Amino acid sequence: MQTSDNGVNLIKRFEGLRLQAYQDAVGVWTIGYGHTGPEVHAGLCVSDEQAEQLLRQDLSRFEQGVASLVKVALNQNQFDALISFSYNLGLGNLQSSTLLRLLNQGDYQGAAGQFPLWDKAGGKTEPGLQKRRQAEQALFGTPSAAAA
Repeated sequence: MQTSDNGVNLIKRFEGLRLQAYQDAVGVWTIGYGHTGPEVHAGLCVSDEQAEQLLRQDLSRFEQGVASLVKVALNQNQFDALISFSYNLGLGNLQSSTLLRLLNQGDYQGAAGQFPLWDKAGGKTEPGLQKRRQAEQALFGTPSAAAA
């Protein structure tokens, strides 16, 4: 599965676009649409096109990671919600989460109920993360349109 345009737009909306490197709420150097890594440092700048390319490269890694961790069938919206969740929090957090455990037990509703619990940065509730988790939870619970 690949992230749909809807999923990409959700990530872009919550990550925002920053063409100059900055430190996020917990001090991680970040650029573009939430891209992090050892190459991101103070003073680094990218173009719109480079930010888009970094996002697509990152999404590929998260798509593979989610696909390997999830053992049950997902619709496109569920997949997109998990990609956004993982993109923001990391695949390690998804892997060790109750959300994934419940999902892999086939408890989709229980898994959906876990999204709002992941609304903290540095131990503090962040309004932006609350909104993101609510959007991911809503998307996760939305049936995908039937394929044409």
